[in-house]
Amino acid sequence: MQVNRINIKNKKAAFNYEFIEKFTAGIVLGGTEIKSLRQGKANLVDAYCYFSNDELWVSGMHIAEYSFGTYNNHDPKQDRKLLLNRKELERLRKKSQEKGLTIVATRLFINERGLAKLDIALARGKKEYDKRQNIRERDTKRELDRIRKI
Repeated sequence: MQVNRINIKNKKAAFNYEFIEKFTAGIVLGGTEIKSLRQGKANLVDAYCYFSNDELWVSGMHIAEYSFGTYNNHDPKQDRKLLLNRKELERLRKKSQEKGLTIVATRLFINERGLAKLDIALARGKKEYDKRQNIRERDTKRELDRIRKI
């Protein structure tokens, strides 16, 4: 059996948000969407989640059109339904209604059974000084690693 190593991350989310709680959700995809995803043609940069009729949806996730798809190819920017159990959905709904909290997509991958999964996180936006602090820490770590190599 071929192992599929699709692992698409949203690095911008980790920089802009502080993650409070993480969940792994299934995602409802059509035929050409999963084929395009298996080719690694997806982007999570602007992806966020919202509730509609007691269901969780992801918006802003871009899955490119399948290159061999015909007239029945999918819309790359359409909203897609996420699959979580009822307790997790209720918990996310209550928490996301608090001021300053949102739900962002952090990672899209295909598990060992061949199913597409989306890691989402309940997040709070970082302030500008928090972002500067992260950059400073990253630079000092990089500088220390250079010194150790010498």
